[in-house]
Amino acid sequence: MINIRKTILLTLISLLCAGNVIAKISDSLYMTVGNKPVTLSDVVNEIKIILILNNESYSDEKKDILHELAVRSTIKRTIKKIELERNNYFRFSDEDLKMELAKLASNIFVDLDTLKNICESNELDFAKIEEQVKIELYWNSLIFEIYKHKLNINQAEIEDRLKLIQSKKRLEEYLISEIVIKNVETNKLDSEIQRLKDKIKIEGFKDVAKELSISESGMKGGDLGWISENIISEEIKSKLKETPIGKLSSPIILQDGILIFKVRDKRKIDKNVSLEEIKNELVNAEKLKILNMYSLSHYDKLRRSFSVKFFQ
Repeated sequence: MINIRKTILLTLISLLCAGNVIAKISDSLYMTVGNKPVTLSDVVNEIKIILILNNESYSDEKKDILHELAVRSTIKRTIKKIELERNNYFRFSDEDLKMELAKLASNIFVDLDTLKNICESNELDFAKIEEQVKIELYWNSLIFEIYKHKLNINQAEIEDRLKLIQSKKRLEEYLISEIVIKNVETNKLDSEIQRLKDKIKIEGFKDVAKELSISESGMKGGDLGWISENIISEEIKSKLKETPIGKLSSPIILQDGILIFKVRDKRKIDKNVSLEEIKNELVNAEKLKILNMYSLSHYDKLRRSFSVKFFQ
């Protein structure tokens, strides 16, 4: 069960802005992102959300990573919000919202009502979590609208993968976490990967993912949960197969980054879905992979055009 002390607000306030009193927090400007103001209370609430959704408690050892992660995620969400306003694009499915909120609760092994109670006991308005989820849904819909004409799926490759799956009675699943860092020049690649591995060895995969990963999963310490081999490309599947449980995969060079997995567990399950369902999974996974690539690229271009000014 989550055990975040109710005094966390005072602790974090003293951490981020020593000497301020609670009454002044909502009026204290922390930074501006473009023309959007972000207050100290926004950052404090972001830290509380990160702790709650990761089933963690606050500690002095985590304060620097929490602070940096909260600021980075707030900047990212604010830029996305500005882009949504610029395009006047605010469309999403109510069903998708319900599913995403239920998934957040399930990730920490509680139901939605319990998650709301946890937020209330930590003086956090649950509507702030809802707003975050809505912005991501808006953003994903916008990215699809902009790039849908580029969603070219290699049907021949899908059919080849189906044939391989068809011959199997059982399917393998992998419990994995990921870190995606920005690409570097070829002559710096080996040293950058070694630096990343050294940092993981010292600080732990989860904390390094939160600090460095440019993937959305970084907020959750890189956790991707159980992934079926159905929806994994042959390149990634081969890396996962050869990686022992508890170890890091060899790096995978993507168009927009460098990917490393941690294989936390493996299991085999009976194949109990039709080929048609598997085909739909493959197609949807391929579309999602392409959209994630365009999402990262689109955001990266936006980020370079925005100025961030700090006041605290």
